[in-house]
Amino acid sequence: MAPDFGTGAGEPAPGGAGRPDRLDTEVLVVGAGPVGLMLAAELARGGVDVVVVEQRKAPSTESRASTLHARTMEILDARDLLPDVGTPPNEPNGHFGGLPLDLTLPSTHPGQWKVPQTKTEAVLEEWAISRGVDIRCGHELVAAGEVGEYVEAEAVGRDGVLRLRARYLVACDGEDSTVRRLTGVDFPGHDAGRELLRADVDGIDIPNRRFQRLERGLAIAWRNDKGVTRVMVHEFGGAAGPRTADASFEEVATVWKRVTGEDISGGTPLWVNSFGDASRQLASYRHGRVLFAGDAAHRQMPVGGQALNLGLQDAFNLGWKLALTVRGQASEALLDTYHEERHEVGRRVLANIQAQALLLLGGPEVEPLRTLVVELTGLEDVRAHLAGMISALDVRYPVPGPAHPLLGARLPHTVVRSGGRDHGSTAELLRARGGLLLDLGGTGVRVPAGWADRVTTVAGDPEPGSLPGEPGAVLVRPDGHVAWVGRSGDGAGLAEALDRWFGPARPPAP
Repeated sequence: MAPDFGTGAGEPAPGGAGRPDRLDTEVLVVGAGPVGLMLAAELARGGVDVVVVEQRKAPSTESRASTLHARTMEILDARDLLPDVGTPPNEPNGHFGGLPLDLTLPSTHPGQWKVPQTKTEAVLEEWAISRGVDIRCGHELVAAGEVGEYVEAEAVGRDGVLRLRARYLVACDGEDSTVRRLTGVDFPGHDAGRELLRADVDGIDIPNRRFQRLERGLAIAWRNDKGVTRVMVHEFGGAAGPRTADASFEEVATVWKRVTGEDISGGTPLWVNSFGDASRQLASYRHGRVLFAGDAAHRQMPVGGQALNLGLQDAFNLGWKLALTVRGQASEALLDTYHEERHEVGRRVLANIQAQALLLLGGPEVEPLRTLVVELTGLEDVRAHLAGMISALDVRYPVPGPAHPLLGARLPHTVVRSGGRDHGSTAELLRARGGLLLDLGGTGVRVPAGWADRVTTVAGDPEPGSLPGEPGAVLVRPDGHVAWVGRSGDGAGLAEALDRWFGPARPPAP
C-alpha cells in the first residue's frame, strides 16, 4: 500500500475552496482493505475525486479470506482485472455448514476461486492508484461528522493531524469500524457465542482435514504449496467470551491437542487469530452523507468466503450510484437504493451464515439436522438454490417494471454480434463507463439524446439461448443488473427507467 499518492494535503477538490490546513475531496473512503479499494477505484472511474485513509502503515501479510465466488469473478472480469489476478485454482465444490456442496451454476467463472486476500488487495490497490485515488496510509481516524453540506473528519498520522472535508464519507473500515463507533449508528444483532481458532503454521506435519468432526470438536487443516499448514479448531461446548486481543498460538495448540490428540506446539506460527459466530447488521447503510459498506455494515462469521464477497459486491453496487450523485447527474434518491438493495442481500447472507454456523459448530445434538441437510442437497433444486445464494449469482434487485426473468437480475453471459461484427461479451461491454442499452431483437430502440452521455446503445444478436424470455431491448446498469426490458420498438417505460437510474435527461444544447 503506497502512502501519500495523488493530491497533496491542502489542495482543494475540483471546484472547491481549500484551506491550507485541510484536504478537500469529493468522497472520503475510510479503510484500504479490498472493499475500500474497490469502492475508491469505482468512484474514480466515474470521475470522482477520492481520498482513502487507512490506519495500517503497510499492507497486511495475513490472508484471512482466500475465496472469491462466481459473481465476484464476473465483476472483476467486467473491470478487466482478471489478467492481474492470474490463474487461481478453481474448485467447483464448496460447502454449506461443512457439508459438501457443488457450487457449479451457469457463469463464466463457476465454483469458487482460491485467491489470497493479499493478492486481491494488491490488484485493487494498483487499479485504484492507476485511476488517481489518493491513498493515505498510517492515518487513524479520530473524528468524523456532518457539518452542513459536508462531512468533516480528522485522522492522526506520522505528520500530525490530517483534517479532511468531503461531500460524502464511506466507511469500509471493517467489523470494528471506527466510523460506526464515532457516529453511534444502530448496529443490532448478537455477539459471538462460539468461535473457531485459526493459525497458519510452518514446520508441522499433520493430515489434511476438511471439516472433520471428532468426539471433542471440529478440526480443519490443509497445507499449501509452500509447506505452510492452516489449522482451524473448535471445541464443542466452548463459549466465546469478549476478547481484548487475538488468540495466542499456545491457545490454538492446546485446543488442537485436546480435539485431535496431535501436538503442533513445535511449529512456527505465521499468524494467529480467531473468529466467532457474531451476527450484526446496521439498521441503515446510509446516514445522511455517511454510508457504510462491507464488514462496517454487517458482521458475520466468515464461512465459505461469503463475507469478503458480500463486501466487494456492496462496493460495486454503491460506486456508480455515488459517482452519479456527486457529479450532479442523479439525485440523492439514487443513493437510497443502495440501502434498499444491499441491506436485503446482506440480511439473507447473514441468515444463511447463521444456519451454517449451527451446522458447523454445533455438537452431537445437530447430527440429525446435518443428516437431513445432506439428503436435501441431493435434490437438484435445493443444491442450485444454496449454490445461487452462496455464489451471489441469484441476486435479483427489486427493480420496477413488468415482470421478466431478467429484470433486476445480473445480465447473463452472452456475446453480441451484428453483420459479422463481434461487439463483445457481457463483461467486455460493461467495461465502458456508464450504462448500456442493448437492442437484442431489432426493435430499433435507442438511448434518447438527453442520456447519451451516460448510456451507450449497442445493437446486435445475442448468442442463441443465452438469455431467457426473448428480451428485445435491455437497459443494463453499470453493475451489470438489468434495469428495464422492452419487447417492442416503442420503448415504453424506458425514459422512466433512465431517469430513475441515471438521473434526468441532459437539456439540449442551445
